[in-house]
Amino acid sequence: MNYSVGNTGRVLWAGLRALIVLTVVCGVLYPLAVTGIAQLAFPAKANGSTIEDASGKAVGSSLIGQRYDLPLKDGQETAAPDLRWFQPRPSRGLGANTVNTRYALLLSGATNRAGDSPELITWITEAKAAVVKDNSVPGHPVTPSEVPADAVTSSGSGLDPNISPAYARLQVRRVAERNHLTVEQVEKLVAGHTSGRILGFIGEPRVNVLELNTALRDLAAKG
Repeated sequence: MNYSVGNTGRVLWAGLRALIVLTVVCGVLYPLAVTGIAQLAFPAKANGSTIEDASGKAVGSSLIGQRYDLPLKDGQETAAPDLRWFQPRPSRGLGANTVNTRYALLLSGATNRAGDSPELITWITEAKAAVVKDNSVPGHPVTPSEVPADAVTSSGSGLDPNISPAYARLQVRRVAERNHLTVEQVEKLVAGHTSGRILGFIGEPRVNVLELNTALRDLAAKG
């Protein structure tokens, strides 16, 4: 009996010691080490890849897209885009419900519609018409054939922060006109915020919309 109790006590004490050691190593030391290395080697990425404006205020993350809309009017369910800014890709994600709104998703995902889905075709047709209308300026109409695919389709996650250089260039004249800037100024801004393929062959050239609009805000403020 005494032997059994003593043996059980030693096993429990050994288990407790293992628990304490593993808690300290895995729950304290390892997280602190990883956090410290990340802060030293990749501080921007470790802190969420935040983007700041000229005043130093964080305006978002370069990893997650966001919309640029006008305030909702009475009776409106969907806000109209604020055409002063470069617009991102559509973001239908998993749809809108009590926890899901476009570019503010607790869950992310694609539309899950087949290529021949009537609903998807309707969405794309309406989106293309809106892109043509919004970006046509006097003397420079946009034709449907000029609208790139990313202007009318959402990404697999619904949160893509980037657009193609073609879609960015399509918006240049409208953005220049709305912000009282020259086309050349805005074209230079787009060119300066266009990233090439990773390592020269991975992915596609892209423009980060948040970074571009942050730079646009600073440029417009200078007059």
